[in-house]
Amino acid sequence: MLTRRSVLAATSAAFAVPLLGGTSWQAAQAMRPQRIGAQATIQLRFVNRTGAYDNASIHFYIVGTNLATGEQSRVTPEGTLVPVALADNGADGYADYSIPFSGSGDTISQIPADMSGRIYFSLGEKLKFKVNEGNALAYPAAWVESDPSYGVLHDCVEFTYKSGRIYCNTTMVDMFSVPLSIALTGEESPTTGTLVEGGRAKIFSALSASPDFGSLVVDDRRIIAPGHGLDAGKFSSTFFDSYIDQVWSKYAGEDMVVNANNTTFRGRVSGDQFVFDGGVKAFSRPSTRDVLFCDGALAAPNDGVTGPVAAVLGAGFNRTTLLASAAQPTSDPAGFYQGDPVHAYCKAMHDNMVDGKAYGFAFDDVGGFASYVEDNASEMAVTLTPF
Repeated sequence: MLTRRSVLAATSAAFAVPLLGGTSWQAAQAMRPQRIGAQATIQLRFVNRTGAYDNASIHFYIVGTNLATGEQSRVTPEGTLVPVALADNGADGYADYSIPFSGSGDTISQIPADMSGRIYFSLGEKLKFKVNEGNALAYPAAWVESDPSYGVLHDCVEFTYKSGRIYCNTTMVDMFSVPLSIALTGEESPTTGTLVEGGRAKIFSALSASPDFGSLVVDDRRIIAPGHGLDAGKFSSTFFDSYIDQVWSKYAGEDMVVNANNTTFRGRVSGDQFVFDGGVKAFSRPSTRDVLFCDGALAAPNDGVTGPVAAVLGAGFNRTTLLASAAQPTSDPAGFYQGDPVHAYCKAMHDNMVDGKAYGFAFDDVGGFASYVEDNASEMAVTLTPF
């Protein structure tokens, strides 16, 4: 299976080994019955249920990587996959890759085969992409006030489409803004990403009222993820430090048992290192930033050994479950976000999803709690749900 982290890796490289439970994507494909004559494209259906914006004010953009060539690419209004180019930048210095919604009803498009990337939606105004030297595409960074698209209301879903199978997810890893849901039509026809009634307002209200997270709320436009908020000086750089210290103290005296990638690993803190058996590379004491980004000391290499353990640790820190149980990962979501401190951003996202699944941090797929679906599908529908 492909996780969100695999999907993102595919935008610049190839497919990654899943970081918890199971085999690699390539091995999983070998074991899965292959489809005969897998379709060259998958139909996209975009549904406007915002109740706040009409179709005439909404645009979409399909950008990412051509997996067959490795080129950064985009989908044209005709549904063709073409490489981005410096010449795409207009007189204002930005590339207009926008495609308008249909005048009324649902909007139909397609993803060509062998593509991985993102589908952006902008409401009211267009996004500004920029092609840099080497045909490198700069995406919007809505958590940076100087970004040219900072003032634009927008959001995205992520996908990889290969061999007739679509892997996709909604994401709040960078920010939360436009509520989006996904429904696939295929062999299993899964759905994800649907908010409870009034969910967007409930999320904004919960975080606006939080002393620690309130500064991440940008008007009614978006909520910046706390990692980006930390980098912008809007979130505490020591938020998780006390919890990290308690975890280090606890496991200096007892083993943590991690079940990851169908293997059991045992670890104990020695000095400033969390040392596991089984060939796992030792982990240094992480910082709050490392926890929020699941990076730095918690970086997960694509090796099937250290990577899966790093994913479990990252999930445990963000969900504050590492003190409650020495057996990781824990599987009961009722125990998530109950420790001190509470990752209120992630908690609000999960609390307001119909299926309880969200991508609030990079390792939210650990245990299957991410807003991620896959299928051998003929159609991927994305609904811009009510504000």
